[in-house]
Amino acid sequence: MSAEKATAIVLKTVDFSESSLVVTLFTREFGKVRGLAKGAKRLKGPFESALDLLACCRIVFLRKTSDALDLLTEAKLQRRFRLTGPELGGLYAGYYVAELLAEMTHDYDPHPELFDLAEETLAGLAAGEQIDKRLLRFELGALRELGHLPSLEGCAECAKPIEMTGRILFGLLDGGVLCRDCRQGKRQVASVNAGVVRVMERFAAADEAWRRIEFDAKTHGELRGLLNHFVCHLLGRKPRMHAYLSHLTGG
Repeated sequence: MSAEKATAIVLKTVDFSESSLVVTLFTREFGKVRGLAKGAKRLKGPFESALDLLACCRIVFLRKTSDALDLLTEAKLQRRFRLTGPELGGLYAGYYVAELLAEMTHDYDPHPELFDLAEETLAGLAAGEQIDKRLLRFELGALRELGHLPSLEGCAECAKPIEMTGRILFGLLDGGVLCRDCRQGKRQVASVNAGVVRVMERFAAADEAWRRIEFDAKTHGELRGLLNHFVCHLLGRKPRMHAYLSHLTGG
């Protein structure tokens, strides 16, 4: 066993005993980590009430070499996730960020850029930034960082460039846009407005141009539906927080 230090976002906590928790964390240095925090529920101790959901903290843990849980020995709070307004949309969005990080990443598979994106997203939500844009940025950025971003410019089957006008075919099982020639015989193919695909491109890019993009409610609704179905396909199930995404329509 070796002691490791990391910066972590708390994704999930489960009661283990009267005083202890099993904690799932997404760390910048090691990726997803699951550990036992003995005495974490006590007011005084080595965790200083730092293990609130979506809190960012510095942790020390003993990494086990077997399949057993790691042992979390210390956590020092850096930032809590606190919203500035009374709306629940930002809270639902934060929970969705945690769910995607927990479900789409693997133990000990670090993605520092994804950690930074998640931290930036939670800070933006807490500050009251526009929820729908912040969430789209996180989802598409996460898909990019994890290698799941759908093909948005060329046909996912033959790589032929797609002209972004009118309605575009999008293969949910095929990983992106499809040309008319490759459409035949495909299942679960959606037809979306070309503007939806262009918005997805901009939000997935590594630059900050997404901040200047504006879209109407119709485009957002179509984009939200497409992205929801794509994420469901990747996970093999419907995320629990999808039931609340209808609330995420503004800041």
